[in-house]
Amino acid sequence: MAKTNPGNFFEDYRLGQRIDHAVPRTVSGGERALYHALYPARHALHSSDKFARACGLPAAPLDDLAAFHVVFGKTVPDVSLNAVANLGYAEGRFRKPVFPGDTLRSTSEVIGLKQNSNGKSGVVYVRTEGLNQRDEVVLDYVRWVMVRKHDLNAAAPETVIPDLAKVVPPDSLVVPEGLDFTRYDFALAGDPHRMADYEIGEVIDHVDGVTVEEAEHMLATRLWQNTAKVHFDATNREGGKRLIYGGHVISLARALSFNGLANAQMIAGINAGTHANPCFAGDTVRAWTEVLDKAETSAPGVGAMRLRLVATKGGEVGALKGADGKFLADVLLDLDYWVLIPV
Repeated sequence: MAKTNPGNFFEDYRLGQRIDHAVPRTVSGGERALYHALYPARHALHSSDKFARACGLPAAPLDDLAAFHVVFGKTVPDVSLNAVANLGYAEGRFRKPVFPGDTLRSTSEVIGLKQNSNGKSGVVYVRTEGLNQRDEVVLDYVRWVMVRKHDLNAAAPETVIPDLAKVVPPDSLVVPEGLDFTRYDFALAGDPHRMADYEIGEVIDHVDGVTVEEAEHMLATRLWQNTAKVHFDATNREGGKRLIYGGHVISLARALSFNGLANAQMIAGINAGTHANPCFAGDTVRAWTEVLDKAETSAPGVGAMRLRLVATKGGEVGALKGADGKFLADVLLDLDYWVLIPV
């Protein structure tokens, strides 16, 4: 009997299937240091215990996307080890900050299946929860991924595509307990602009760029324990080029957005996300943001702002799709998300 795990293929999934993912992970300041080494992340709330305490938190939490990557990485051996590509996200909520010393684990449910017309692959939809050592949900999200078939003659499952909300309602966003921006230090945060200074429809060019290096990408996938073959094994894709983990692009774009959105301190929700085109080592990632909406929260001095964060390989700022409705070739990522920001 085989002792090794070849990973799940499309025909192995069943609607309603629940998967408890292996290897819980206790996070530490090491994850924070490596996250800041990999990405130009500078948001003050995640960098300084003193700043975080002045904002009502017990200490600086891990960057929200660092927690996301840890939770995501746990799911890869069961969900996307044999993936062609991770396609998108929806209904993401960040429910509790993650602090050094917390232990994270992941669990997923298969909520949708659709075989592709070529019969060689299919799309699997899963809802994933990340939980801490107290079994509290720290974040949850839906993602869908294209997975290869192993047995091309396996019968196609009934097509079920989940009905997903286009936007996480702002009144369902969770503001961390104690968060208070009434004593917020804009000088230390590095930007004078609060939510009132942004207009719906405004487009912000984040100016800077980061060229993706193979070594950094490989370090990132190992750090997040993301074992998907398309990221590790150069023989797994035509042309021998490893695909850059989509979350790596998200973190690069989010870090670049500091220049223009330094006070968008915490991610509260992910409404939608699409990896529009593949990213490879040598590509230079740039970013721009469109302000989509603004909302109040019940926390003192804290507002919620809905943003569209677009990562590109250098395309025109504000340009997203062509006349045919398809993403432009330079667009890598289209991420619609909520952030918490001083009002």
